[in-house]
Amino acid sequence: MDYDRLDGKIAIVTGASSGIGRAVCKRLAEENIDLCLVARREEKLKKLSEILEDKHHIETLFLPTDVRDEKQVKKAVKKTVNRFGRLDILINNAGIIRYGKIEDFSTEDYRDVMKTNCDGVFFFTKEAIPHVKDSKGNLIFIGSFDANHPRSFNPIYAASKWWTKGFAHSIESIVGESGVAVTLINPSEVRTDIKDKRGKKYKEKFDQEEVMDPEEIAEAVLFAISQESSTTVSEIDIFRRDKMSDFF
Repeated sequence: MDYDRLDGKIAIVTGASSGIGRAVCKRLAEENIDLCLVARREEKLKKLSEILEDKHHIETLFLPTDVRDEKQVKKAVKKTVNRFGRLDILINNAGIIRYGKIEDFSTEDYRDVMKTNCDGVFFFTKEAIPHVKDSKGNLIFIGSFDANHPRSFNPIYAASKWWTKGFAHSIESIVGESGVAVTLINPSEVRTDIKDKRGKKYKEKFDQEEVMDPEEIAEAVLFAISQESSTTVSEIDIFRRDKMSDFF
């Protein structure tokens, strides 16, 4: 596929310091997209920024940001636009997961999940919309398999991803006439540092080719943002091949 039309575009990636976010940054850099890297871990952002600039000769801006803090989000978007002159792509990727029986689930854990997975997405989308309208750009939302199915072992996380799905498609109905493309990407298990309910990291729990690697989600992001200006990929489900048989 020809990705020449992406050359020189500007993207913000949240949750950029690891996992899917890091893979997305690397893949977008290969297509000469300049990047604002957003996450809370400054050292990891700085190191990734240096790698991308040295290897791909793109411009990067790394901004330690708590997506749950509206003021920090506003500053991040403003600094991005001031640095690069515009914003073409927002990739809402930052997210956390917590497990536990609902009757024992702590209020603190509940609020952490909802603030990160919902508030953060809302804050960044709200701030980005005027700029991606100007550029007729893309809003990308990283959802989950859990956005489509009841999940007894992580109902709060699942609820946050159902929220993300509803929000993404509602935003799509609002900004589409302005030429903004909106895509929701729903992966099943991905080999990242996210832990299962027993505390084991997915990248340790699953072998390569058993489930997806972050780079496969990055390819889906690239596919979505590469569409011609008249079209949008509304939703992409990416599941391991036996996921549905396992689920049912």
